[in-house]
Amino acid sequence: MATKTTLRKTYKDKRKNLDFDAIEDLSLAISNQLLKLPVWNYGFYHIFLTIEDKKEVNTDYILNILSGKDKHILISKSDFETGEMFNFLLTDNTVIKNNAYNIPEPVDGIPISNDKIDVVFIPLLAFDKRGNRVGYGKGFYDKFLAQCKPETIKIGLSFFEAEDHIAEVTSNDIPLNYCVTPNTIYQF
Repeated sequence: MATKTTLRKTYKDKRKNLDFDAIEDLSLAISNQLLKLPVWNYGFYHIFLTIEDKKEVNTDYILNILSGKDKHILISKSDFETGEMFNFLLTDNTVIKNNAYNIPEPVDGIPISNDKIDVVFIPLLAFDKRGNRVGYGKGFYDKFLAQCKPETIKIGLSFFEAEDHIAEVTSNDIPLNYCVTPNTIYQF
């Protein structure tokens, strides 16, 4: 049973070993797996924009799927003082710039409240077979997900398969409904 700190280090190291082509191939495989999920009949989808230097899943493929299905796509802006995320509708006019932490964010736009969100695609470093996840440790997503409606579908995206069990899970940790890897769809 691994601690969150250990898993963060392990999975950051695993990501460092992925080159650009591997990230693209794995990201495309994840987006193809997502098409198998019964989550495409909703209206509002929150998605993270890829932090390239952290070698995250490239969400451009998922953005293309959502655009092709004519969905409302929401992206967030982080407030590092409060630990909150604010959601904006992604439109053709949305200006995106990297913040001080190199996270791509909308400069401004049309705000959308958390209670409108139907599906959230979640970045993570590791997850377990119970749907618990390990992120970067700042708590942004746990705070954000706690403000979404209870039926919001939470989908983690991971290059790697599930751990058996994550230690130190607390009541503030909000579990996933699904986690999608290049080879597997986990449902919790």
